[in-house]
Amino acid sequence: MIENKFNDTKECIKIATTFSGIGAPEFALRRLNINHNVVFACDNAEIDLTEDEEKIRENLTQISDYGEKKKYIDSLIPPRKTNFVKQSYMANYDIDEEHYHHDVRFLDGNQYKNQVDLFVGGSPCQSFTLFGYQKGLEEARGTLFYDFARLIKEIEPKVFVYENVQGLVRHDKGRTWKVVQRVFDSLGYKVHYQILDAVDYGIPQKRRRIFIVGFKDHGKEFTFPETKELKYTMQDFLIENTAEGNFTAKGEDICINKSPGIIEEKYYLSDRVLPGIMSPGTNRFNMKPEIDLSIARPLMSTMHKLHRAGVDNYVTTNGRIRRLTPRECLRLMGFTDDFKQVVSNTQMYRQAGNSVVVDVLMAIFKEIFKVL
Repeated sequence: MIENKFNDTKECIKIATTFSGIGAPEFALRRLNINHNVVFACDNAEIDLTEDEEKIRENLTQISDYGEKKKYIDSLIPPRKTNFVKQSYMANYDIDEEHYHHDVRFLDGNQYKNQVDLFVGGSPCQSFTLFGYQKGLEEARGTLFYDFARLIKEIEPKVFVYENVQGLVRHDKGRTWKVVQRVFDSLGYKVHYQILDAVDYGIPQKRRRIFIVGFKDHGKEFTFPETKELKYTMQDFLIENTAEGNFTAKGEDICINKSPGIIEEKYYLSDRVLPGIMSPGTNRFNMKPEIDLSIARPLMSTMHKLHRAGVDNYVTTNGRIRRLTPRECLRLMGFTDDFKQVVSNTQMYRQAGNSVVVDVLMAIFKEIFKVL
């Protein structure tokens, strides 16, 4: 019923994202076969602009045209810096350059007012360390969370989805979470929240995140998705068991064609680094160096740095220990093999580790579309 409703050319979901990364929300709609248009995306890939924030805001007050504002911000991107996140996004999704923004702090949401059905994003958890304890939207000023909330106020989407680490609820003895709740409540949206784990939605990875869903229409009766049985292990997602190109989706379900693939030599651990990787550590950093897990540990953006086996995910192939490949990491985030990798392996590890799990978003979206 959901697919039929939004596959009609007259029914099209208009989605916008901030902290867009490699487009997990957009890929979720693709896997659900939902007709959609990307209104805008925004991600600076941690590249700072060449002017300070106060100076930029002062100059923006002199510019009224939205296109000129974007040109001004883009002119402040360091010329020798490459936004690799943008490269991945533009290679995989249909969006005009004029609607891919660099810095959420200077994105004026009024240009997209009432043009967005579904607004999805998050913000770095570090931004919450600056919270004060006043009331309403201004309580979050000075944080990147403030800009996500500000954009909700300016754009007025029908529904928003906000994602962050589960530690947000406990941060600063729960005071930060109270601020988040007050800010969203002040925007006039009916808010629902729950901590969800990727392992409960078809992906063999323990990855718990808090999801906040807000509806502009308070009459919408939304419930978070029920959990589903896990059909696969991490080993099913490995290249040696499922060669690249054989990890696809049939409808919303992952479809694996077991066909052995070859692992490149560069992914195997050398004798030089192996002792450190397999070390249990010392004192309070002591950890059991488990490998070949059936359920992966949470993927990290720093996977390219080779952590100890008690933290990262390592597997044994042909009697030798290796790291996961970028393609395997993408699979563990719910991206089928048609996702195009156009950046280096180092960048792909970072981008996969920073992403949201596609299958969790799919489950949430299905519940949203039942009432949207």
